[in-house]
Amino acid sequence: MRLLPITLAEIGPRLSAGAFILNSGLGKRSADDATAAQLHGFASGTYPFLKDVDARQFVSGLAAAEIGIGAALLTPFVSTAVAGALLTGFSGGLLGLYLKTPGMRKEGSLAPTPEGLAVAKDVWLLGIGVGLLTRGFVDRTPRVTVKKARKQAAKQSKQAVRDARRVARAA
Repeated sequence: MRLLPITLAEIGPRLSAGAFILNSGLGKRSADDATAAQLHGFASGTYPFLKDVDARQFVSGLAAAEIGIGAALLTPFVSTAVAGALLTGFSGGLLGLYLKTPGMRKEGSLAPTPEGLAVAKDVWLLGIGVGLLTRGFVDRTPRVTVKKARKQAAKQSKQAVRDARRVARAA
């Protein structure tokens, strides 16, 4: 019987990504005006719809989103599928910055420039997110306790004996 919607194999990826993102969000809560302007400028250069958002409001929202996603990853009661979806969406946005911002990649390549390395490394978050999302939707096999498995095996064994007797009588 499963008590939580996660497995032991998911704890490591969720812990590493969750702690990293939570820490990043907590650090952005106290961002000064210059940092807020820099982060907002970087994001709005790639995502033009953000240009109309105030820089302080943008950083406050980004911090809240990172704290929420990090906390969701660290909370074992949040399902794997939900945690994976949150992480995949978030990291997809980060990689959009990497792919669309000039100077982040070497000409004609996906390889990062020295300036792009800080953002390109977030590809590991996308990998974890996709892995969790996939596991959350694919790993829907029913869990069977040992006691229940033995009971099912005994029932199948008895049925096989009955079938063998019927075949023997008919022959």
